[in-house]
Amino acid sequence: MTIPDTARFHADTLAAHLKAHLPHRRLDALKRLAEVLLALLQAESTLHRKIALHLPRNASLESKTRTVARVFHDAQLTPQDVTDVLLPLLPEGKLTLIMDRTTWHYGQTPLNILVLGAILGDAVIPLVWSILPHQGNSSTAARILLVARLLKVLPARRWSVLIADREFVGQEWCNFLRWKRIRQCLRIRENTRIEDDLARDLFTTLQPGEVRTLFERTWVYGGWMHVVITLSPAGDRVIVASDLPVLDVLNTYRLRWGIESAFSSLKARGLNLEATHMTAPDRISRLFGLLCVALAWMARVGVHTVQERPPRQDNRGRALVSQVRIGWQVLGQAVRWGGEAFWVCLELLSKPFPPAHTSISRSVRC
Repeated sequence: MTIPDTARFHADTLAAHLKAHLPHRRLDALKRLAEVLLALLQAESTLHRKIALHLPRNASLESKTRTVARVFHDAQLTPQDVTDVLLPLLPEGKLTLIMDRTTWHYGQTPLNILVLGAILGDAVIPLVWSILPHQGNSSTAARILLVARLLKVLPARRWSVLIADREFVGQEWCNFLRWKRIRQCLRIRENTRIEDDLARDLFTTLQPGEVRTLFERTWVYGGWMHVVITLSPAGDRVIVASDLPVLDVLNTYRLRWGIESAFSSLKARGLNLEATHMTAPDRISRLFGLLCVALAWMARVGVHTVQERPPRQDNRGRALVSQVRIGWQVLGQAVRWGGEAFWVCLELLSKPFPPAHTSISRSVRC
């Protein structure tokens, strides 16, 4: 087969795979969606005209650009559809969840997305999200709605812990998590009142690299939690409150950085989310959902590839290339050239990630 024939065959095969998870969607709509997803992986851009260059269609560039626009302008892929496609990738057992925001501007228009994702392999894959209609921090109501959406398909017994930065705090929010029996690991602000003191007044003689904790659980945001404080090498005080065992608190909070790496893979260092010219919230949501599927696919292929061929490491024992980047390289070649490699990659899109090496299994104490 020629390259265009191979590309069309790949799109048809991927559309059939999506149809198995989304039987309520029309096959012709899923085929357009599959074409755009495969083209996006090769274009490394979210600009319509760049995606259109990789569509396997005998049509003018203007016609193919309109096809790309149609995918994002029409209700082809809802957030629930994306979650349904990603759920088979979740391993059995408990999952570590992370909440954060990603934001950028297109001209004078701010774009702000609240994301809740799970650690899968070495990557954080967004499972649910919402487009915030304003700049700045999210509201408690927006966070609660996002968690409630995920709880419909992923019950609280599957949640090991929810990790979040100091934006995501407050008594109403923490009480909601306790009510749902979701353990939390939250960085709190320095002006947070801990019993009779402010958090910034605790352990004022702390040195960089040192870790201190209060002897017993203390009352924070309406519940009893451990408070652990450390000073980064740059002199930044990191204060974390959690209902996890005290020895697990900092190691768990350090996992939060994974969602920053995920945003990097979705944006400038990866699929170029912020390059889009779209600003309508519903269209941005569809684009973000398609990118989440692409990210999950890249990460899953990366995990499989690393298991078979461990990556090169630097002097500190760290991989020179991330698993997501490795997966992107393998997937990009498979999509373009076909062969057995594409079938392997497509099969991985239905296989769960390997289970996490460690889990936190002790009960919540409120």
